[in-house]
Amino acid sequence: MEEKIVLTKLNENELYDFVSKYDDKKFRINQIINWIYNKSASGFDCMTDVKKELREKLKEISIITDVKIKTKQVSKDGTIKYLLEYSDGNVAECVLMRFDNRGNLTACVSSQIGCPMGCVFCATGQRGFIRNMLPYEIVEQILTIQRDTKLKVTNVVFMGQGEPLNNFENVYKAIEIINSKLQIGIRRITVSTCGIAPKIKELTNKPLIPTLAISLHAPNTLLRKQIMPVENKYNLSELKEALKYYIEKTGKRITLEYVLIGKLNDTKEIALELISYMKDLKCNVNLIPYNPVLSDCDIKLNKPDKKDIMLFKYLIESSGKKVTIRLERGADIDAACGQLSGKS
Repeated sequence: MEEKIVLTKLNENELYDFVSKYDDKKFRINQIINWIYNKSASGFDCMTDVKKELREKLKEISIITDVKIKTKQVSKDGTIKYLLEYSDGNVAECVLMRFDNRGNLTACVSSQIGCPMGCVFCATGQRGFIRNMLPYEIVEQILTIQRDTKLKVTNVVFMGQGEPLNNFENVYKAIEIINSKLQIGIRRITVSTCGIAPKIKELTNKPLIPTLAISLHAPNTLLRKQIMPVENKYNLSELKEALKYYIEKTGKRITLEYVLIGKLNDTKEIALELISYMKDLKCNVNLIPYNPVLSDCDIKLNKPDKKDIMLFKYLIESSGKKVTIRLERGADIDAACGQLSGKS
């Protein structure tokens, strides 16, 4: 039996070519694209404005997706974590975050299976790198969430497993699809990177420029090297040059993400160093209290004390920067920041 074509694996031109063999009316093909991407159709029967003969033919020779939900966990705070299985048997996680006082529904998506960056405070980094994800595999995370919940995702953050800028071409193609087909505005798409400086500049020169978040976590090279191996390749000085380039060219404000690890990078002295590092950057600061993960590093990793969090926040705010403390979501199902590991 001939293997069925997976429609979400096809780009727009390939989809047009495939469907036009059976119906060459452009509006008909656009209807199918709309059902797949904008309405998150899970099957052909629900495509009520597509003629029945075409629906039956497509059902015979194709499927919409081959991505399966392996496990689904729901947190007490409403966060949903999915472990998705792809056609090669590999798995990756994505998360839907909901906030009681906001209408936004945010999908946190993965860009790689595993991660090569080795940040000591991150469960994905402890898993190691397996492979890059294809554009359709990234987009499928959002579509799967929408099919399962019957809700419309409004915001996308590339803050799941992997380093997005180490999978640049596939991530950028996924952003184009998310923007055009899923109709999510580019301002509502955020790419988080640990600081791949040359790729930040390359992203800045693209037609579609998402919001940028930087996993900083330390304001000096010595400390950053202890917890983030990326510092050995792209140091803080090179990173800052790339950030200035992004800010000057786009006019956008960046977010500096900062995981607070108790007694390691949450001291008054470190706060003053961070103020010095970012004084000439147009940025906000997002503080993330460390979420415990299994780690084989030599450094003791502890949750920060609440008083240290508040003092750190006060000091950074005194520099004139806007500071937020990330609301912990999904920690009871290992879906909080740094806890995604791809385990069943």
